[in-house]
Amino acid sequence: MDEQLNYYQQKLNYEMDSADLFEVFENNEPIKVIDTRKEAAFLEEHIPNAISFPHRDMDEESVFGLDKSVLYVTYCDGIGCNASTKGALKLAQYGFKVKELIGGLDWWKRDGYATLGEKGKLGVEISCNC
Repeated sequence: MDEQLNYYQQKLNYEMDSADLFEVFENNEPIKVIDTRKEAAFLEEHIPNAISFPHRDMDEESVFGLDKSVLYVTYCDGIGCNASTKGALKLAQYGFKVKELIGGLDWWKRDGYATLGEKGKLGVEISCNC
């Protein structure tokens, strides 16, 4: 039983779902959301308040100015894409607190939340955490 409890706790330590992220936005908690896909995909559609930081561009130099005191949440397209995992791994290797958004942009949209960009879609609005 302890092993199973530990498994689920560990899982929640490293990932969150769309409802969790929306709640963080609603509560104005300090968080940085990173779209780890190519910039063209970000410009097409992305989660509000997210920044574009493709995992392929992450290295010791490019992460230098990031704040290590906040939680970073990485996302990509969703199932079938592992850019968020690669981005989370790189950020963790450089000492950042990071979680993955399970289901990525796909599940964010399925849950009815708004997106921004050229193909952005209306949905549940979230306030800016800027």
